[in-house]
Amino acid sequence: MTPSHLHYSKGTISIALVHEALQAAQQQGVEIHSILTRAGIPLELMHSAKARVSVLQYGQLWIALADAMNDEFFGMDSHPLRRGSYRLLSKWVYSADTIETALKEILKFFNLILDDLRGELQLNKDAAVLTLHDRAQPKAMFSYATYLMLVHSLICWLSGQRIAIQKIELKCPAPSDDADYRVRFCENIRYEQPDNRIYFDAQALGLKIKQDERSWKRFLQQTPYNLLVRFKNPHALSTMIRKQLMQRPPSEWLELHELTRQLNMSGATFQRRLKQEGTSYQQLKNEIRRDTAIELLSKTELSLQDISERLNFHDPSAFHRAFKKWTGLNPGAYRQNQS
Repeated sequence: MTPSHLHYSKGTISIALVHEALQAAQQQGVEIHSILTRAGIPLELMHSAKARVSVLQYGQLWIALADAMNDEFFGMDSHPLRRGSYRLLSKWVYSADTIETALKEILKFFNLILDDLRGELQLNKDAAVLTLHDRAQPKAMFSYATYLMLVHSLICWLSGQRIAIQKIELKCPAPSDDADYRVRFCENIRYEQPDNRIYFDAQALGLKIKQDERSWKRFLQQTPYNLLVRFKNPHALSTMIRKQLMQRPPSEWLELHELTRQLNMSGATFQRRLKQEGTSYQQLKNEIRRDTAIELLSKTELSLQDISERLNFHDPSAFHRAFKKWTGLNPGAYRQNQS
């Protein structure tokens, strides 16, 4: 019987981003196996292109890497961002009055420390534009994304709301899989552009800072996991459907025709809108079950029988087959590191 209440995963992260996070560390001779062990990421996951890790595992990976390298930018700049830099920065800026003042201070901070990237805030009539100037050759997407994640998460926290990114233009070529970047930042990402530019609504610069020392301490306790939580477009149909699905157990999920009737929308319109957002109703359901399965396998000792029941599979073998299709791995691979 499926439980009436199921704690869903906050999402998972592609194994491709684990490989990218480790790349500079490997080049600098850091012992990667111990980093993965500390992060609770089984080595077998590194060999499947479809594998994913939980937000908790990826956050632990960031901590392990930053500790091992004494660099919160993971060796991606010729000058390290020493451990404790982000803590200092976040304390520095919560006393600013507006997002514009805070953002200028954030960029000034990174410009003082990093050698290869220089951030500049510009305003045009339609948008605020964050331009990232490269000192030498363009970096990989992961480097720009990490920089942006540090900045964007901080201004979202300072304002107490999601600040939507409208468009991203980057000099680098597209990575082999940028789906996680599109979900985390925005759908509109263009590569091999003349400059690195991130566009957002200029009105966000006038937002007041809503944080104090108490909330800053809470923010630090949740870092880096809070940096990885996806700021999805709240107006997207897929976001609304995902939210609805996560309010009830899988055994109570509506069939497509029931859902479209409830939304007073034709099936064709519903499917067309989801397709425009790069997904489908079945894909949304699969992603929620996949991500929750990964979290349950990684963080609990529940049996495959229990997990398959919670996710409304008829039997463990059906769950096993679906999980293998989703991740390229057997469920047991996610339990390698458990004692």
